[in-house]
Amino acid sequence: SLEGAVAAGGPVDLVDVFRRPEHCPGVARSAVAVGARGLWLQLGVVSWEAAAIAHAGGLAVVMDRCTAIDVRRLRAVAQDRVDVQH
Repeated sequence: SLEGAVAAGGPVDLVDVFRRPEHCPGVARSAVAVGARGLWLQLGVVSWEAAAIAHAGGLAVVMDRCTAIDVRRLRAVAQDRVDVQH
């Protein structure tokens, strides 16, 4: 469980969800309960109910996006900015 992971390893910044949408509201409730800062529903996963729960709990919410793809894209943008500055 998310609560067990936090108890064993400390605070969580981002809860990255690879579950079917019908399971996401429960994950969102757990993310709020453990004090996570964000809820990320992976590519193909959309749950407006989970998003509302997380948002009401103060979490940033991302849906239907892949963390690996976005990290690569952001690194490329950052590198382009460094190249322009030099």
